[in-house]
Amino acid sequence: MSENCNHDCASCAQNCSSKNDAPQKIQPQSQSKIKHTIGVLSGKGGVGKSLVSGLLASAMSKKGYKCAVLDADITGPSIPKIFGVHERAQATPDGSAILPASAKNGVKIMSLNLLLEDETDPVIWRGALINSAVTQFWKDVIWGDIDYMFIDMPPGTGDIAMTVFQMLPIDGIVIVSSPQELVSMIVGKAVKMAGKMDIPVLGLVENMSYLKCPDCGKEIEIFGKSRAYETAGKFNISPAIRLPLCPQTAKLCDEGNIAQIDEPALEPLLAKLAAL
Repeated sequence: MSENCNHDCASCAQNCSSKNDAPQKIQPQSQSKIKHTIGVLSGKGGVGKSLVSGLLASAMSKKGYKCAVLDADITGPSIPKIFGVHERAQATPDGSAILPASAKNGVKIMSLNLLLEDETDPVIWRGALINSAVTQFWKDVIWGDIDYMFIDMPPGTGDIAMTVFQMLPIDGIVIVSSPQELVSMIVGKAVKMAGKMDIPVLGLVENMSYLKCPDCGKEIEIFGKSRAYETAGKFNISPAIRLPLCPQTAKLCDEGNIAQIDEPALEPLLAKLAAL
């Protein structure tokens, strides 16, 4: 190891012992065949990454692909709620593997909430346990044949992001943001982390970009001027998508009916995913 080592094996050309000891990609459960794995990442919380994960999985499912969502936000899971899934996940008869839940639209889901006695129970775990849960959801769940697996990641660029990037075969990430200038700075952190780990950025989704007036149709930028195209250009991300702040979307998610949401703005990103 060089004395100038930054411990980032993914971006290093040296063939040292530390690089040889770098984490190997974990294979999924033996009965699972997962073609594409997409991480959905936000540099901070509250911007709608679970919404985007659910919308992408539902939209690709409508196009005929077999989709799944791995809820890697262990301490703040919301994927089961927006898909209307509340039953507990089941183990195989011999206890060697876990069976994911299936939403009404066929999207397969695994989340820690599906393993709790009460879905409102808090998960008070340290980092090592949280990381272990994410990798177990990958290697111990019988996902079956999946065309697109979306990994709904917790906010930030910490332990879980590193675990997912280093240990799972990620094809690329979708970054979710909101219009505030602060968030565009946070996007830069996520982009640079992905670059260091050699993970492609497949698109930028700016959520809550505007509110459309129900009377005149005017787009009202209630959280400030949209920075989607500016930020995407700065970091060479394509496509850049703007999603509206929509009361009906919130209502359908609260009711567990995210599959009923039709969001045409996502089409350029869906086309890019289909071309992988």
